Amino acid sequence: MRIIFMGTPDFSVGTLEALVEAGHDVCLAVTQPDKPKGRGKEMQFTPVKEAAVKHGILVYQPKRVRDPECVEELRKYNADVMVVVAFGQILPKEILEMTPYGCINVHASLLPKYRGAAPIQWAIIEGESVTGVTTMQMDEGLDTGDMLEKVEITLDKKETGGSLFDKLSAKGAALCVHTLAELEKGTITPQKQGESTTEYAKMLNKKSGEIDWTKTAVEIERLIRGLNPWPSAYTYIDGKTLKIWEAEVLDRNYGCEYGEVAEVTRNCLIIQTGIGALSVKSVQLQGKKRMDIAAFLNGYTGLQNLMYLADIQKRVDRDAVRHTIERVGLDPDDKRKYRKYSLGMKQ
Repeated sequence: MRIIFMGTPDFSVGTLEALVEAGHDVCLAVTQPDKPKGRGKEMQFTPVKEAAVKHGILVYQPKRVRDPECVEELRKYNADVMVVVAFGQILPKEILEMTPYGCINVHASLLPKYRGAAPIQWAIIEGESVTGVTTMQMDEGLDTGDMLEKVEITLDKKETGGSLFDKLSAKGAALCVHTLAELEKGTITPQKQGESTTEYAKMLNKKSGEIDWTKTAVEIERLIRGLNPWPSAYTYIDGKTLKIWEAEVLDRNYGCEYGEVAEVTRNCLIIQTGIGALSVKSVQLQGKKRMDIAAFLNGYTGLQNLMYLADIQKRVDRDAVRHTIERVGLDPDDKRKYRKYSLGMKQ
């Protein structure tokens, strides 16, 4: 088939590569304009543009796909179908109905669940055990077109946004090739979506990752996995941002306030949540590299002080306790500094 491909991020590349490998004539790749990136603000190609250039495919980067000149430009290619994968702009009716087979979309969820911009992350955050990819005949709504084909996958217990992204990208690429073949044969019967049983999978930003310690340990752990690697889940410690990359749920309440350090040893940091607790496994302090919790605790002075205090809590001699508190540089009369240590405050 003669195809106009529309996509922008890494997730789209797998489908473009699969269409080329299957022998389709991808006559044009439409992607978002290049953007400056990094400290030098150098213009960077989108992942789809990089892949298209590698295969010698013409690239078109309109600022607004709705503009009349863009619509007319696309019409020149006389394509059989348009394949749209995470393009990043809403398509007008003129484009949706331009080709004989219309616009086929690859969406990273089992529609009608998780319509929207971030279905991969939200499936993990909401605790789904199964998700998948749907090919869809696009209409003017937002991910509301008739469903063509689906493929399911079971989520791993430690599934992250990054690992699920890779799996669904590969599944979506193969499914798209199969869908186009079946469309040509006329063997697919489109199905209406009906009402979604989930909320709209709204777009994520950096603020989405701030941990609310009043939530349950299970909910927070899912947030951590779902937002790994981007935008990442984070909290604050001594006014600095602390990203949490991995944690384990503990079915135990320590009787302290949510967000409070419930237990700390040389290789263990446990935080009380609204219900249950989290044993933090991997973190990244502001300005530092990612590290396991033992390495972090070894180098972070405030929590080292807590470890010293934990070592002497079993002693009865109050003078010995006071001496140790003074030795590690804390004010023995400020109980807040050595009896409690909380995360989540930016000040």
